[in-house]
Amino acid sequence: MRIATWNVNSIKMRSNAVRDWLAAGHADVLCLQEIKCETEAFPVDEFREIGFEAAVVGQKSYNGVALLSRLGLESVRNGLPGDDEDNQARYVEAVVQGVRVGCLYLPNGNPADDPVKYPYKLDWMRRLREHARQLIEAGAPVVLAGDYNVIPAPADCWDEAEWVEDALYRLPTRQAFRRLLNIGFTDAFRAIHPNAAGAYSFWDYQKGRWHRGEGIRIDHLLLSPSAADRLTDSGIDREPRGREKASDHTPVWCDLADAPPRPLLAS
Repeated sequence: MRIATWNVNSIKMRSNAVRDWLAAGHADVLCLQEIKCETEAFPVDEFREIGFEAAVVGQKSYNGVALLSRLGLESVRNGLPGDDEDNQARYVEAVVQGVRVGCLYLPNGNPADDPVKYPYKLDWMRRLREHARQLIEAGAPVVLAGDYNVIPAPADCWDEAEWVEDALYRLPTRQAFRRLLNIGFTDAFRAIHPNAAGAYSFWDYQKGRWHRGEGIRIDHLLLSPSAADRLTDSGIDREPRGREKASDHTPVWCDLADAPPRPLLAS
């Protein structure tokens, strides 16, 4: 099973690109962020035509997430638990062939000195960690995939000095991300490519960042222990970012082997 994540920065502008990418066989399950449309406006029929079901949590003009699968979707859950007053469309999850896949769009948090935006980011990460802990305890393999808006380490940005005070890299942000890893999650890309340099998933539209190779890695697939045991490969598909009118993000993916058979019980 190949699971991918892609912040498309408007599904209205890039539905053709996403559909073509899926039709070419690049993923079995795709988590989309920043679809920037209401749930009812998502082009469900376009993806059904190529064999993909969709679970969508949308919002007019902002945010929005969608989970696409050609392997079925079961037990769909909309929204991240922990705050009934949070109406931002940032989370959807479902079970795909026994793997619970969470699609998330973590708050940006900038400007970092904003009294609302950055605390909201950190609190959202706290809620994610608590929910993730419960998912691990439930026992099924878990993949939490999406735009985390977190630069985990210096190797994940082209120039650390430029990001030190940014909400994506500030120490509390990285600490919150490590706390999520420390409950048992594995960064799929770093598990396969621990020393890869220049491995980015986002290049800003400004200042020619793409053409100069000045990016950051903020799109991640985090795997629970039982999912990490099935990890066989992971990578970043840079090709879509180089196309005309591309999103500023590009897909990141991981491959999971089939679940091993259960051992026979002794008679």
